[in-house]
Amino acid sequence: MSTPRRSVLLRRRVAAVVIVAVVAAGGVYLPMTLTAPIGPASASIDPFEAPVRDAAALAFPGVGASGISAVGFDGVLASSGSDKALPIASISKVISTLVVLDAKPLAVGEDGPSIVFSQADVELYGKYQRVGGIVEPVTGGLSMSQRDLLEVVLVSSANNYAESLVGWAFGSQAAFVDATASWLTARGFNSTVIVEPTGMSPRNVSSVPDLLRIAKLALENPVVADIVASTTVDVPYIGILKNTNKLLGVESIDGIKTGTLEEAGSCLLFSTEYTVGSSVVTVVGVVLGGENRESLEVAIRSLVDGIGAQFHEVPLAEQGEVFASYSTDWGESANAVAAETSSVLVWSDTPVSGAVRVQPIVTAARGDTIGEVVFTVGDSQVTVPLVLDAGIADPGPWWRLFNPFELLPDGEGKSDRALSTLFTGPWI
Repeated sequence: MSTPRRSVLLRRRVAAVVIVAVVAAGGVYLPMTLTAPIGPASASIDPFEAPVRDAAALAFPGVGASGISAVGFDGVLASSGSDKALPIASISKVISTLVVLDAKPLAVGEDGPSIVFSQADVELYGKYQRVGGIVEPVTGGLSMSQRDLLEVVLVSSANNYAESLVGWAFGSQAAFVDATASWLTARGFNSTVIVEPTGMSPRNVSSVPDLLRIAKLALENPVVADIVASTTVDVPYIGILKNTNKLLGVESIDGIKTGTLEEAGSCLLFSTEYTVGSSVVTVVGVVLGGENRESLEVAIRSLVDGIGAQFHEVPLAEQGEVFASYSTDWGESANAVAAETSSVLVWSDTPVSGAVRVQPIVTAARGDTIGEVVFTVGDSQVTVPLVLDAGIADPGPWWRLFNPFELLPDGEGKSDRALSTLFTGPWI
């Protein structure tokens, strides 16, 4: 064969090999780039920062024991003085009332059953009058509703009516004491002892933490809450009775019960409300062992005046607020934003922190839930979902064809492996 002819055949053979190689490479390259999985979008987190506040400094009375809590808040928010169980005087009547209502429930607007007083009830008047206790008049055969009797006990603080109330409900004072012990134990009031219904005995004792929980129970009962907020009541046979709590209506105080006894001093279990931002918080408090009623009232007004400023409404998230951002190698981007607005009412220097948790995403639609922010507020948690404010779409065939090195998942070094995979083969 002549040399020119051999040269032509060689060129044709080389061209055929090149074509085969290109086709073979394309047969690997095109399917691989067009169908290869793409890596997840890169995510960056915007850390949550809550304001830092100083601990509360309240003007607690420098006597006995005192403390405050709030409805919706666990435990004692702040306290001062003794942590032991102390005499509670007529605050006992709140416990007596709750125990009676546990056995003989009464709804708001109901008068309840009629209670007929006997000669034994009449004799209670003299019993308590002789020891200097508050009493209200009673006569044999008098009939009074359960609601009226509760009003006399809680508003006037009449001791003879308190004993008549528990006698009607339980049959005897001894049975009442047993029922009260069971009631206290069932609710975990381990520092509270009630030996009689009035508080005239110094052996009726309780602690600040127990009394604050009892105050919340009193407010949870709508009948009790309504009565203790009344400055006056009009009771058949007796007439108009004024509440022994002279602070009602002062500094938004709306309850709960006074107590005075030589061994207990002047005492007050109280409640009041504050508006903080868009929230209303109900605070309960107690002071035991005051020197006298006048100084106690002055001290409580000073204490109550400083409580409201120690509550803060902390904004956690605004709907649409950005907590994380996503970006892709092909130019797509989206934000992880709060799905809802959330705020929390905190006391004093309660710590608030937030942890942002987002999922790795490859493609996703606008509005998809892709994570959450878990806010820790003291001992509780609040969770706000995070959604995408824009979609992240597949990059499409053109980007895949011209960016083969971005399609392998291992990051650094993936370009070399891509070249090796795409262009190493059974070359001829």
